[in-house]
Amino acid sequence: MGRRTMATEPEPQGPAGRRIGPPTQGGRRPGPRATGHTAGLTTVPTTLPAVQPLPTKGGDSTPEWLEPAMAANGIGSFDWDIRRDLIEADHRAATILGVAGPNLSLSSEAFLALLHPEDAPVVRRRVERAVAELGQCGAYYRTVFPGGALHAVRFRGRVLADAFGRPSRMVGFIWDATAELHKREDADRLAALREDRSRFIKEAARALSEAVTVRDVARVFAELPLPGLPPDGLVLAAFETGRLQVLGATGYPRETVANYDRMPLEPFQPAAEAIRNRLPIFLASRAEYQERYPEAWPKAAAAGRSAWAFLPLVASGRTIGLCVVSFDEARELDADERTLLSTLGGLVAQSLARARLHDAEHELAAGLQRVMLPRTVPSVPGVTTAVRYLPAGSGLQIGGDWYDVVPLPGGHVGLVIGDVQGHDVHAAGIMGQLRIALRAYAAEGHPPAAVMARASRFLADLDTDHFATCTYAEVNVDYGVVYAVRAGHLDPVVRRADGSSAVQSVVGGLPLGLSADQEYQVTRFSLDPGETVVLCTDGLVESRAMDLDTGMSRLCDSVAGDLPFADGDPIEALADRIANRAADSAEREDDIALLLLRWDGPEGGLAAQQLRRRIGQADLARVSELRGELRDALRRWGVAELIDTAELLASELVTNAIRHTDRDAMFTARLYREDGREPRLRIEVEDESDLWPKRRTPGEQASSGRGLMLVEALADSWGVEPRGSGKRMWFELTAGGEGN
Repeated sequence: MGRRTMATEPEPQGPAGRRIGPPTQGGRRPGPRATGHTAGLTTVPTTLPAVQPLPTKGGDSTPEWLEPAMAANGIGSFDWDIRRDLIEADHRAATILGVAGPNLSLSSEAFLALLHPEDAPVVRRRVERAVAELGQCGAYYRTVFPGGALHAVRFRGRVLADAFGRPSRMVGFIWDATAELHKREDADRLAALREDRSRFIKEAARALSEAVTVRDVARVFAELPLPGLPPDGLVLAAFETGRLQVLGATGYPRETVANYDRMPLEPFQPAAEAIRNRLPIFLASRAEYQERYPEAWPKAAAAGRSAWAFLPLVASGRTIGLCVVSFDEARELDADERTLLSTLGGLVAQSLARARLHDAEHELAAGLQRVMLPRTVPSVPGVTTAVRYLPAGSGLQIGGDWYDVVPLPGGHVGLVIGDVQGHDVHAAGIMGQLRIALRAYAAEGHPPAAVMARASRFLADLDTDHFATCTYAEVNVDYGVVYAVRAGHLDPVVRRADGSSAVQSVVGGLPLGLSADQEYQVTRFSLDPGETVVLCTDGLVESRAMDLDTGMSRLCDSVAGDLPFADGDPIEALADRIANRAADSAEREDDIALLLLRWDGPEGGLAAQQLRRRIGQADLARVSELRGELRDALRRWGVAELIDTAELLASELVTNAIRHTDRDAMFTARLYREDGREPRLRIEVEDESDLWPKRRTPGEQASSGRGLMLVEALADSWGVEPRGSGKRMWFELTAGGEGN
């Protein structure tokens, strides 16, 4: 009977506000709150009192016309004399209560002792209320038979009043409700099972909707807990070109799955029939399988299953796969179970179709990206490069970001990093055209500014309504000089030899494609051996949740510091560290291109740290830039105490060269470090004039003529040397020397 109690019945009804007392005792009437003999319902005895047979008084009091109906339905009757606290019942009621004898007579305490301990208090409260209100009551309860068996019983009773309106008797019926209660329990169980199945369908739909790839769908399908019919085996297979490709399976040995993988479907197989007719096939036993598909049975028998469900996966009007659900024991699936499996097959079909489309798009994007980006980065003596590309992770996973490394005439190398507006196949196509054009301009030997101007004109002529940001840098491998041009792109980051990093400012211009006549300025900066230039696209340093300044600061932190131990080149470890931090970030929304170049020095190595620049005869502003580069170089080389003197004397030599000649001048600064001696700085300025400088003694009012006097006074040593066609002026400073 379970734990059901009288709560399943309506509360007894009676006259409102009426309070009934027990009968008078000893000629006195109790107070209005006295309950008389009904107090016996307040406790439940622990032992069952003896039952005395009732004396026969002319037979049962049940009317003759009602007796056949009660007998046919197994209904007994009872009569409870409230004043005497005596319950009398007929033989059917005694049988229902599990008491032997034709009739029974027992007190309320004895009656309560027959009930299950959990039900007795509920029955007591219902009866007491009915007595107090002169109403009726009823309930389900469990009775404990002498052997310990539990039976469900239901009763209905009404309280009758005497001539004075006081409760006198309760009469009613009692019948066995075990079968009725089992039906209710079965209905409750089925309702709970339907609720579980409904919840399962919702959870399965959610899990399958979150599955992105075919592998995800197979994993989710294999882990689904089917409510009410846990299967012993699950197989998910895709159907292509007449064959089944197993995507995922559980409950089967690996060799069994391998026997069916990529198996051609024969017409006599149940899987073939399910796919052909687009209808599920249910086989309840091994005998049914053998009878319906005798040719396929020998191979199926080896799997050891006894019941199967073959569910075709139909999406967009065509069958794309098959689900197989199997059981170890024979099982006849009911209508609800078949409906559940068919619904599951529909969900899996839609999810699998979406996942296959996603995988196809991903493969298309990956193939297109492989074509657009260089397959390999050329190796150039004197430099080491590393590249990374991270797709955005949504859509076709392709965009307009690209990188390139271009070997240039004269042993130089060109670095390109760029980003075409947009994140689709159109942007990727434009990126491919622009990459090829820019590579061609650079390979022809054009200077960086011309390369960028021609690329901008090329993109503008395509008339695509797209623009692109780009940074192009030409690296002089012999001297570590970088000539950089920036078109609306990010500044590069430089990792110094001591592990520090900083953003290298480069003069910017408009993005490519906005103006066909745009001109760009070149920024020169130098690298020491072992220093690295880092170029990237904005997906690495900018998102809706992260501004550009924060992103550049994080990039500098990633570039700086000690490099992790790696078996390969340290620059690869640095590239991995930057890329991994970007890949792990939840803020990333765009694809990322990353290009690193480390200057190792010219082949054969360098005798000293060096800064070398050419200064155009008409480029007077270049003298100011040169002073700044010289200051930065001396600070990096660790001889900052030489900066003021070297800057002053270098300015004098360079100004003298471009003022008194009509050709370009070549400036070279070298720092020599010799064992046991202080570092020595040598600065040379070469020109193609045969006119040698003359030392003069200017008057007080003269505006020139003091350059050589300053060189002679401040330098440790200086001189002029012929160079065939031209000359070389030089001076040297020693760190910690007297000339400083």
